[in-house]
Amino acid sequence: MTEDMIRERVKAELKEKRFRHVEGVVQTADRLARIHGANPEHARLAAWIHDFCRQWPKEKLVQTAKDMNIEEQYFEMPELLHGHIAAGLAPQEFGITDEDVLNAARFHTSGRTNMSLLEKVVYLADAIEPGRKYPAVEEIRKVAEEDLDLALALSFDNTIEYLIQRREPIFPLTVIARNGIWRKVKESRSEQASFDIK
Repeated sequence: MTEDMIRERVKAELKEKRFRHVEGVVQTADRLARIHGANPEHARLAAWIHDFCRQWPKEKLVQTAKDMNIEEQYFEMPELLHGHIAAGLAPQEFGITDEDVLNAARFHTSGRTNMSLLEKVVYLADAIEPGRKYPAVEEIRKVAEEDLDLALALSFDNTIEYLIQRREPIFPLTVIARNGIWRKVKESRSEQASFDIK
């Protein structure tokens, strides 16, 4: 299936506002991939499919996830299921079988430890695409141009702070991923006399 065909299939599944978001993620993922040396085509493919199931009813998400034998821990937070389901459907729906592309779609909401370069690109593209409006977005956008790991760490912090403020549960793997990427960032900068992020 060509990229244009994938685009049209995704467009048919989503409301206009959500599809505009997906287009923004595709553009941002392509740009970040080119800056940081990831495969731009793979970044666009993962971005096109990442929210394919985002607007499914909760009952359909849960039932499909059960049918796919998705890990039980994700059922506690059904809003995390759509990426896993999109990745599971992608080989049949879109002819996408590259495991890195599928994982980039699969983990675009929660993140995980030891994310691949492509996974980082797509996770951040989802967080900073032009339609996103939140206080830290401009800072994260600027950092993402220079340092993908630092941008990822800041994005995890922003998401976790937002969830805490709203008294929402935080997926444990997201916290573990956040801790891991901050450890990596700090280790990579350990030669500096001081480390201060404003």
